[in-house]
Amino acid sequence: MLLALRVKRRLRSVIGPLLGLSAVAYFAYHTVEGDRGLLAWWHLNRDIRTAEATLGDLQKEHDALDRQTQLLRPDRLDPDMLEARARAMADLGHDDEVIILRTAPTH
Repeated sequence: MLLALRVKRRLRSVIGPLLGLSAVAYFAYHTVEGDRGLLAWWHLNRDIRTAEATLGDLQKEHDALDRQTQLLRPDRLDPDMLEARARAMADLGHDDEVIILRTAPTH
């Protein structure tokens, strides 16, 4: 009987800290691994940096295309650009010209 009383007393003194430790472990785990935890935050930041880099590349490409189309607008038509574009579309060139073809970048 005395042994059972001692075991009960020990269990009562251990259960509170054990429950507290379990709650701390539960919240610590979900702080790191949860849907809104640290790992998810790091992955989201990595995805944002990748998307921003892609956006930067696309903006540069857009600006280059915009500069070329500006030269072909009727209000400020560049004769050299028009001739180059017409010859490229017609696949023509002069006999003394060297034609360098640019390939589209592969991503």
